[in-house]
Amino acid sequence: MKITPLAIPEVLLITPARHGDERGWFSETFRRSALEDAGFSAAFVQDNHVRSTARGIQRGLHYQKPPHAQDKLLRCVVGAIFDVAVDIRAGSPTFGQWVGAELSAENRQQLLVPKGFAHGYLTLTDACEVLYKVTDYYAPEAEGGLRWSDPAIGIDWPIPASEITANARDNTAPLLAEIESPFTY
Repeated sequence: MKITPLAIPEVLLITPARHGDERGWFSETFRRSALEDAGFSAAFVQDNHVRSTARGIQRGLHYQKPPHAQDKLLRCVVGAIFDVAVDIRAGSPTFGQWVGAELSAENRQQLLVPKGFAHGYLTLTDACEVLYKVTDYYAPEAEGGLRWSDPAIGIDWPIPASEITANARDNTAPLLAEIESPFTY
């Protein structure tokens, strides 16, 4: 398992090894000790599975506020997505900056998005399925979000905005300048 910090080093790109023969392949997709060696030691408590039916579906940018903040470990098992983390930790030298990676069934890469980051993704193919682990349970009273199209963040989505479909909640989420971050660096 290869673990690579991105431009914001708390966000990790994980590439599991794949071992194959004439029968198929095997891949270890999660190893707690490897994440601990990379500096991440929180325990995951819930797994989620999301299916999106079409290319251009936008989900996020979401986060949960303390005391229910979540670290997330995501992978795309059908299709491909562009996965993004935005630093919303007050006082962080990378506050308001984003990092992203294409996750696909083909490349098998995963993204570890820590607490203090808003997270979202855009489907790049039809019929995408995403699996992800979180370190706290879903708590509707702790929901927070940022608008995926906020020009102050300037995410370079790989599909034109005119071809992106998001729900009303994500289209009207607050801009970065309108939130008081519950996270500190």
